[in-house]
Amino acid sequence: MTQVLNFVDGAEVPAAGSRTLDLVDPATGEVFGTSVLSEQSDVDAALEAAERAFKVWRKSTPAQRQLALLKIADAVEARAEEFAELEIRETGKIRDVVLEEEIPECVSALRFFAGAARQLEGTASGEYLPGHTSAIRREPVGVCAQIAPWNYPLMMGVWKIAPALAAGNTVVLKPAETTPSTAVLLAKVAAEFLPQGAFNVLCGDRDTGRALVKHPITELVSITGSTRAGIDVATVAAADLKRTHLELGGNAPLLVFGDVNLAEAAEGIVGAAFYNAGQDCTAGSRVLVDAAIHDEFVTELTKAAAAQKPGADFGPLNSEAQFGRVRGLVERLPSHARVETGGTPAGDRGFFFSPTVISGLKQDDEIVQEEIFGPVITVQSFVDEDEAVRLANGVPYGLASSIWTHDLGRATRVSGELDFGCVWVNTHGPLVSEMPHGGFGHSGHGKDLSSYSFAEYTRVKHVMTRFA
Repeated sequence: MTQVLNFVDGAEVPAAGSRTLDLVDPATGEVFGTSVLSEQSDVDAALEAAERAFKVWRKSTPAQRQLALLKIADAVEARAEEFAELEIRETGKIRDVVLEEEIPECVSALRFFAGAARQLEGTASGEYLPGHTSAIRREPVGVCAQIAPWNYPLMMGVWKIAPALAAGNTVVLKPAETTPSTAVLLAKVAAEFLPQGAFNVLCGDRDTGRALVKHPITELVSITGSTRAGIDVATVAAADLKRTHLELGGNAPLLVFGDVNLAEAAEGIVGAAFYNAGQDCTAGSRVLVDAAIHDEFVTELTKAAAAQKPGADFGPLNSEAQFGRVRGLVERLPSHARVETGGTPAGDRGFFFSPTVISGLKQDDEIVQEEIFGPVITVQSFVDEDEAVRLANGVPYGLASSIWTHDLGRATRVSGELDFGCVWVNTHGPLVSEMPHGGFGHSGHGKDLSSYSFAEYTRVKHVMTRFA
């Protein structure tokens, strides 16, 4: 049986207590190991190590931080197979997807933030008051507590630690309960190039995360997770006025207008909806289609969805709890809904769910209003542009959206009306390190990736010197 330990102050260490969490292979449903369950004393030790390291790391030069991150990126790239094995065991992801898409994106993000470390921007120094010179200092915030999700354990871990370390902060990262292994390996790899204690990993549950957020050493909290988890973090952090970075749930609308190539759009949308079994906060699961092409498009969408094979085109849901949640949303469908394909578990073991398309839905239906996080597409119709926008914006989330049309004027108008942090046109899902990722409303606040993310891990200080 595998046992995953914490990584604190430059070394793998057991938790102070004897409690553990089971690790389950979602492709089989079988327990294959355990991770330690960190308690308050473990949280204290990790944050104290990060605090000691911060005194050193904050004084490093941008060039030194850049070099460290570049070396970490090279090491991750060199050990891609090892990272992939751990990621696949805990998530059930498709091997080629992990090796050819996700790990290269992790490496790209590390290299981007390595460059960002040397590209600080701010107001020019100058005499804004006669006889006085003003300058702006961008400084690291301090010790950052970071909580990563289970849908992209390695990638989201990198998205958090890279900008934080690039800005001169130190980190305690808590991976999700079900997917701790790649975070620990990432910390082990990074330790060769960082001061002892600069990057720590604590395995544990919600109470572990809550203890990290509450701790007086913590200066900034970043979480990627559900809206419920984000509200919990924000509430606890508010008691001590800690800074928060919240990348939370999504419920992306995809607006399909009548001038598209139906088969081409259906193929693109199915790929966006079922990537990672739909376990993506930007998943293209909420399709809004022009009433004039509704029936024909549903036929194309159903055909494209039914061709997807669980276990070959996408993996299982992450856990029994998530499996049950998706099943429950489908089982509670109202009578006016129509399951065009799927709607049932797939296979006789593990947490696989069949590719599903559901039409005939109304705006206030549970499965329309709630984030699904599974391989399920819902379809609604609209009669004009105004109704399309109203339906798209008619959920609490505001992370991602897309417009499918060949009319440039329409795409420009509608993109300005959609209340989401990202709007794609004739595609859905691609992200790049140079552009920000983050949402509005119940999708949280703050940006991952890009220089906007880097800036969030800095604080601004004004220094004025009288020379007259």
